[in-house]
Amino acid sequence: MRNSLSRSRFGLTTVFFIMGLFLVVLSNSCLLAADGLGNRVQRVTLKNGLKLLMLERHLSPTVSIYIRYRAGAVDEADGKTGTAHLLEHMMFKGTRTIGSHNYRQEEKIIKQIEQTGTTLDAEKAKEKSADKALIARLNTQLSKLQAEQRHLSISNEIDRIYTENGAVGLNASTGQDLTTYQVSIPANRIELWARIESDRMVNSVFREFYTERDVVMEERRQRAESDPDGKLVETYLATAFLAHPYRRPVLGWPSDMKYLDMDYMRSFYKKTHAPNNTVIAVVGDIHPSSVRKIVEKYFGGIPPHKSSLSLITEEPRQSGERRVDVSFAAEPQMMMGYHKPPPPGFDDYVFDVIESILTRGRTSRLFKVLVD
Repeated sequence: MRNSLSRSRFGLTTVFFIMGLFLVVLSNSCLLAADGLGNRVQRVTLKNGLKLLMLERHLSPTVSIYIRYRAGAVDEADGKTGTAHLLEHMMFKGTRTIGSHNYRQEEKIIKQIEQTGTTLDAEKAKEKSADKALIARLNTQLSKLQAEQRHLSISNEIDRIYTENGAVGLNASTGQDLTTYQVSIPANRIELWARIESDRMVNSVFREFYTERDVVMEERRQRAESDPDGKLVETYLATAFLAHPYRRPVLGWPSDMKYLDMDYMRSFYKKTHAPNNTVIAVVGDIHPSSVRKIVEKYFGGIPPHKSSLSLITEEPRQSGERRVDVSFAAEPQMMMGYHKPPPPGFDDYVFDVIESILTRGRTSRLFKVLVD
C-alpha cells in the first residue's frame, strides 16, 4: 500500500479555534480509549496482503462489516475526476453471477454499449463541430442496446439478496483517500456476505454505466451547484489546496464527469479494488477463528495487484492567509480552516475528535457558545 503521508504534507481541519490545554487533555484521553479497544481487536494479514480486523461483541446476534479500499478521488488521473465515486455506484450493479439472466449474452451487448457510448462521447466532445445527425443516430442506437441489456439483467439484485437475508444499513461512501462498503447482517450470514463481496472485488459488471453517469451528474447539481453548503465547501477546498489533488471535488468536475468512460474505470477498478489495498473490519457476535476461515476461503485466492509508485503533487507550504467569497442566494455562512498532519499520522485522528466536539450537533461546544 502507498503511504498516505506521501500524498500531502498537510491535511485540512475545519474548526474555529483550538485551546492548547484542551488539545493536550484530548490527546491523552484518545490514547487511553484507543489502547483499551485496540487490545481487543484481532488482526490478521492474508498472504495476498488483505488485512482483517475482528472484534467480538456478543450484545446481539448481529455483525457489522466494513470493507475499505485505500483508494479515492486523489488516485484519479487528471481529466477523470469523479471516477472513484461513479465506480462506487457501479459496484452495486451486480457481478457476472449476480444480477444477470444470461451473462454470456449480456456481455456481448455491454461491449456494444461501451463502443457506442465511447463513439458518442467522442463526437459530443467536438462541441460546435460535432455532427448532430450522427449524435442523434448514436443516441437512438445506445437507447436500443440499453433496453436489450435491461431484459437480460436483474436490477438491484445485490440489495435484494442482502435484504431477504436480514441485512440493514447496506451503503457505501467515497472520499479523497478511501472508498468504503458497509452492511450489518445476522451473525449466521457471514459466509453469504463473503460470497457476495469477494465476487464484487473481482467480477463486478458495469451495468447501466451511462444511465448511472447521468445520475451522479444530477447528484452533483443537487449537492454542489444548487446547494449553498456544497458550493461553499467545494470553493473552500479549491482555495485551501493549490497543487494537491485534494483541491478537486470527490464528485468530480462537470466537464470530466460527462465524458467518464468504462475503459478507464475498468483499469481503476482492477488497480484499486485489490486485496493488498483492502482492510476488512468485522464487529459483533463472532468467533474470530471461524471468520478468519471464511475470509481466507473467499478472499484468500484473489491475487494481489502489483502496486506501482504513484507520484502525487506535493502541496507547497502556505505562507499567508487565503480568503474567497462565494455569492449565493442563501443565508450568510463562514468557513475557516487550518492545515494539519494527514493520515495515517495520529494527530489526524486527534483533530477529527476535536472537530467533532467543537462543531457537530447541538451539544457541541461552539453551538452552545454561539447559538444557545
